[in-house]
Amino acid sequence: MNDEAREWTVLHFSQSNPTGEGQGDVAALLRHMANSLDDLGDVQVQDLTFSSAVTDGEDDLTMTVYYHREPRRR
Repeated sequence: MNDEAREWTVLHFSQSNPTGEGQGDVAALLRHMANSLDDLGDVQVQDLTFSSAVTDGEDDLTMTVYYHREPRRR
């Protein structure tokens, strides 16, 4: 198989703050995401995305992490 035809899979998960007061707290979402990444152990992060949806109250924030179960390159 040549390099152009090679396939690979990336794992991912998303997190949001709970609905209600504090839902739009970016720093809290970043802390939760950092804790979740620490819980995964030594993984190689491929990409991070951040999105915000306008609601009647605070913005609904979501982060998605795409990663491989390979150790980080150092």
